[in-house]
Amino acid sequence: MKIADVRATPVSVPLVAPLRHANGCHWGRFVRTIVEVETDDGRVGLGELGGGGESATAAVLGLKPYLVGRDPARLEEMRFVIANPTASLYNQRTQLLAALEFACLDLLGQAWGVPVSDILGGRLRDQVPFASYLFYRYANAADGSGEVRTVDHLVAEARALKQECGFTTHKLKGGVFPPRYELECYRALAAALPDDSFRFDPNGVWSTEVAVWFGREIESLNNDYLEDPVFGLHGMRRARERIRIPLATNTVVVGFEQLAANVLQTAVDVILLDTTFWGGIRSCVKAAGICEAFQFGVAVHSSGELGIQLATMLHLGAVIPNLTFAADAHYHHLLDDIIEGGKLQYCHGAIPVPTAPGLGVKLDRDRLARYHESFLRLGPYPYDQDPLRPGWAPLIPPTGASLTCRPDQGRHETVCVGPVRRLVVRAARGGLPPLRPQAARRRRRLRPVVALPAGRRRRATGAVPRGADPSCRGRRFPHAARRP
Repeated sequence: MKIADVRATPVSVPLVAPLRHANGCHWGRFVRTIVEVETDDGRVGLGELGGGGESATAAVLGLKPYLVGRDPARLEEMRFVIANPTASLYNQRTQLLAALEFACLDLLGQAWGVPVSDILGGRLRDQVPFASYLFYRYANAADGSGEVRTVDHLVAEARALKQECGFTTHKLKGGVFPPRYELECYRALAAALPDDSFRFDPNGVWSTEVAVWFGREIESLNNDYLEDPVFGLHGMRRARERIRIPLATNTVVVGFEQLAANVLQTAVDVILLDTTFWGGIRSCVKAAGICEAFQFGVAVHSSGELGIQLATMLHLGAVIPNLTFAADAHYHHLLDDIIEGGKLQYCHGAIPVPTAPGLGVKLDRDRLARYHESFLRLGPYPYDQDPLRPGWAPLIPPTGASLTCRPDQGRHETVCVGPVRRLVVRAARGGLPPLRPQAARRRRRLRPVVALPAGRRRRATGAVPRGADPSCRGRRFPHAARRP
């Protein structure tokens, strides 16, 4: 069996509503590139790549000369042929390698009559548990539905997903609104679903000081972990020294060199393995083995998958013994899929691992054509832009009013406590509904505390945070504010 052809088809598959995140937005659809690897005996293996358009298609097809005539079973050889680490400064092909590995494993499973999980060592579980993935969302432009903006919206969405899919773990994507408001939302979720577990992810946009404050504020909740509150291994390490809940990442440990650095000087407790970002399922299995040896937690990360990549996540989750947390998935936000039978279904918060040969999913050619036509009509979208804020770009970490002040609807004078200074702003821009009177009073009663030089008495209004660095003298700490 030899590789005879490689094809790439970009598609645009609709979402319930646009998904907001710290760096931009998913614009009401997922754009993916479907990769097909065909062999000389007529078999077709499936892969999936994030993003789409002429550049993605050209990148996949540009590897065709590297692949035609090669044996799809020689996966290690393929890794060095197209993703030689010493050449990666010039040819960053990790995600391309992942899509091609998916397709080759699919081919091998079909040829040998076994599911991919058997090729990877055999399944340890027949289904993989998932967390609900909660986003702040803009309304669907077509009918105005699907908006998630307020505390009540968020709680209602979590309850509806729990009822529909059976989730008992819930992840909130933050970094969109000021930390104090997102803390209010997160606490409301925990109060509404007291028997469930939770995790929070602001996409690494906070300062270390804000991350420490937030982490301490949620210590009493049933947390799985706090994901990427800051960016960079050193920033995560500084936060971890001061927070008593596990930290997780899918951004600062996404390769073996970074994993080695984390082993030598731990900054992260839970490694979120992404079959695309790590370069394939096999790399994730290798990384899980290292995590098992050094007692790091492991979960499966989601990067906006359709059914093909979801199948890779299921096979990964089936074979690693140290899957200590429910997997993430954007999948429930999709309205449809490009695989036969439509979307895979959740049952009691989990999805069964496919048992058919290969990945266990097949392309629905009609759906593929329909969503390829949709892509040709709509085109790609920039992940790091927001369609309702043209020209906007995030400042990381956020500073000033953008960090501390709730974007109230109407005119409300709101007292905000920031990491550097106390601000009084008049919020006049649209966005969230007015503050409840109790919340407004609570914010007016907050008082910042100044870390005083050694030997001076602290003010009675609060305590200097534990672990305050002597260089922070004179700084104000929001997490030390007096409680109402």
